[in-house]
Amino acid sequence: MPPKDIRDRYEKLQKLVQHHRYLYYVLEQPELADSAYDELEQELVRIEQAYPELVTPDSPTQRVGGEAQTAFKKVTHVVPQWSFNDAFMPEDMREFDTRVKRVLKTDAVEYICELKIDGLKVVLTYERGVLTTAATRGDGVVGEDVMHNVRTIASVPLRLEREADCIVEGEVWMSEKALAKVNREREKNDEPVFANPRNAAAGSIRQLDPKVAAARGLDTFIYDVAQTSETLPETQQEELQYLKQLGFKVNTHFKLFDSIDSVIGYWQEWQHKNKSQGYWIDGVVVKVNSRAQQEQLGYTGKAPRFAIAFKFPAEQVTTVVEDIVLQVGRTGVLTPVAHLRPVLVAGSVVSRATLHNEDEIRRLDVRVGDTVVLQKAGDVIPDIVRVLTELRPKQSKPYRWPTKVAECGDDGSIERIPGQAAWRCVYKDSFAQLRRKFRHFASKSALNIEGLGPSTVDALLEANMVQHFDDFFTLKEGDLLQLEGFAEVSAKKLIDSIKKVADGVSLARLLTGLSIPQVGEETAILLARQFETIDDIVKATEEELQTINGIGDVVAREIVQWFALTDNKQLISRLKKVLQIEKGVRNLFSQSNQLPLVGKTFVLTGTMASMSRDEAKEKLRKLGADVSSSVSKKTYAVVAGEEAGSKLDKAIELGVTVLNEQEFLVLLTQYS
Repeated sequence: MPPKDIRDRYEKLQKLVQHHRYLYYVLEQPELADSAYDELEQELVRIEQAYPELVTPDSPTQRVGGEAQTAFKKVTHVVPQWSFNDAFMPEDMREFDTRVKRVLKTDAVEYICELKIDGLKVVLTYERGVLTTAATRGDGVVGEDVMHNVRTIASVPLRLEREADCIVEGEVWMSEKALAKVNREREKNDEPVFANPRNAAAGSIRQLDPKVAAARGLDTFIYDVAQTSETLPETQQEELQYLKQLGFKVNTHFKLFDSIDSVIGYWQEWQHKNKSQGYWIDGVVVKVNSRAQQEQLGYTGKAPRFAIAFKFPAEQVTTVVEDIVLQVGRTGVLTPVAHLRPVLVAGSVVSRATLHNEDEIRRLDVRVGDTVVLQKAGDVIPDIVRVLTELRPKQSKPYRWPTKVAECGDDGSIERIPGQAAWRCVYKDSFAQLRRKFRHFASKSALNIEGLGPSTVDALLEANMVQHFDDFFTLKEGDLLQLEGFAEVSAKKLIDSIKKVADGVSLARLLTGLSIPQVGEETAILLARQFETIDDIVKATEEELQTINGIGDVVAREIVQWFALTDNKQLISRLKKVLQIEKGVRNLFSQSNQLPLVGKTFVLTGTMASMSRDEAKEKLRKLGADVSSSVSKKTYAVVAGEEAGSKLDKAIELGVTVLNEQEFLVLLTQYS
């Protein structure tokens, strides 16, 4: 049996997803953004994949759409109406590509990309070229007859160009301009306005009075032939042309690609211009172009295997609060910060969101373990919108504001600022100490985190993104985008730099960065040469430390006392979870004359098949070498890979030794 907490959450998720499906599909009164709902449904799918024995026939994942409303005549679809599986990240698309090629047993696959219009799906039936039925998708088997309203849409042909019997599928949508006009009228009549064009289109097509729909300025794009009395085209691209020939309005922004990377590029391109068309686009539909290959791939219980909806990054998502931490700002003000299960929102991964103050926590009633709806205020700052109390763990307790905070220094006393919702440290100098320690931890003499200079460290502290040293290593690109001066490229560069350090930091550098009293670079090296792991140092006695040449009784006492503190023990425990700490002696300090390449400078140019340039630099530095970006007479050797540039020409001109990739590998093996 699955664990009880998994079963409990699954049952709650089932009920909640079903509830919001009913609000969305049946009543057209959604309470959640589509992206937040998608996150809940995806979590349900993930649980079912991990524990298939939990799946029941009435699970929301086993149904394609919502129920038909009884106010409309029901229509049984001749051709079942499928929905698409969703992809949210490039990795999802690469997995889709792998599955497709595995089933087809070929790499020769073309994909056609079509814009995913955010509207209401309709199914149109024509007999001898005349429109006879128009229905909503409903639950995929039974829809609703909306013929009286669809007939009012100018882009829907009442008679085709040819007398064909066919069933076609498409999207009814409303432009933003038409929405603005409709909402102005509704405001005049004291009616609630529509939140977005999708809701407006759905509400309009399901009016009982066709005059209302006719006045709403609805439009369509038709994209699929479900059935035809004529010969079906052999590709999806030809099918779109066929629809145009019959007289349907087809979106012109479709494009054919022969690689999944090109598909991803198309998706990225439309993320930046999806608001330029006047209608809402919430992603890209990707289909295998060949009909023969589509038929070979077939369908799952609810979706085609040959197509997928590649959604744009969500503006609202759901995630789980894993902790609530009080962080100290520059002026000593305490800010509660929710540490979140990392989630992709509006194009970047976020793991933290401010809760502002004590009053805001009480207003939201947010607790550790809660599932919350998260959005980016102004597309930048993560903000918790609401708590989904239906998914709250049974044992959860309201967050209690503490009476003391250790990071406030002295005795940890805090006080509420008169007339404000904010609290602050009574001891005012704590932030200055914190700033100096964090700057030192990231500096070249300590962990040497490239790009994490004093100003960035200060900004992270002031933005309440880091409270302990280990917090640096849980940062995500989306967290950094909140800071002034950071864009996608610079955020990714810093996160890559942090990950590089996390993948291998010497014991000596870590000891230097911890700001242990009396322990500088030289003492850290002495400790790293004597002890193999950080745990060995934690357990060391004063007497053992005093036996090390260069460490006296004062230094030994400070080391033992520092590691004896509970907060420091907890810090080491957390650091061990986020850092790969190399064993003693293998330090990165180039001034150690025991390393074989001390004093020798290398320059790297071109690319190597066996390792990246960063990996090559790291290997050289571990052997004591310096790595430079420019060639001079003092350069010991230039390592030249494929497509080496002007640095190779300079080396030849100056007579500097040039090593190819194989010779470089031999050198590394020899000195290692």
